[in-house]
Amino acid sequence: MDTNHLKQQAAEYAARFVEPGMVVGLGAGSTAILAVRHIGYLLNTGALRDILGIPCSTQTEAEARALGIPLTTLETHPIIDVTIDGADEVDPQLELIKGGGGALTREKIVAQATRREIIVVDESKLVPALGTTWAVPVEVVPFGYGSQQRYLESLGASVKLRPGGNGQPYRTDQGNFILDCDFGPIDDPVTLGERLKQRTGIVEHGLFIGLAADVISAGAGGIQHQTRKSP
Repeated sequence: MDTNHLKQQAAEYAARFVEPGMVVGLGAGSTAILAVRHIGYLLNTGALRDILGIPCSTQTEAEARALGIPLTTLETHPIIDVTIDGADEVDPQLELIKGGGGALTREKIVAQATRREIIVVDESKLVPALGTTWAVPVEVVPFGYGSQQRYLESLGASVKLRPGGNGQPYRTDQGNFILDCDFGPIDDPVTLGERLKQRTGIVEHGLFIGLAADVISAGAGGIQHQTRKSP
């Protein structure tokens, strides 16, 4: 079974949790966009109605508009009922690395405003520890980004400036750079996240701690639905 089919399975399963009258966070990335498209299909066929979407990226916004999904903003609707988003890694505690698609800041803003954050992945994204297969994206302001790179290296990361087109650095929707930071397997993602946020010039990081309520993963054995345990 190919990866795209697994992503589609997870996306369609997650869309079941969207109900009429909800404000819905529309995630970014290859798996989340499949969920957005399925929500659009459900609306257009009449199987779903009366929802409002809040997109996590300009790319998702354009896709949602093309699908006819009604949109709103966090200023108008500050509480989101459910968000369906993807992840680059998921550990056994349902902590995440996100930002492979570059939308980590908006994704985290939406996640923190969401009552129920649902993450959809294929089983290859499940790892024993964050950092096992994926670097941590860190969004930084362009001014003085080299000093942020040196700081991140002092924390033990191998750091690369994410490339964009035409030989220029990649730019986020906010116009910032992304430094992809390979820490290897991370023993304490909470402490690392706190150290990253202390540094002026770092806008946001891709460690999503305590935000995922559900993780839906699809594999050769079918759909696995994990729910965060209450503290």
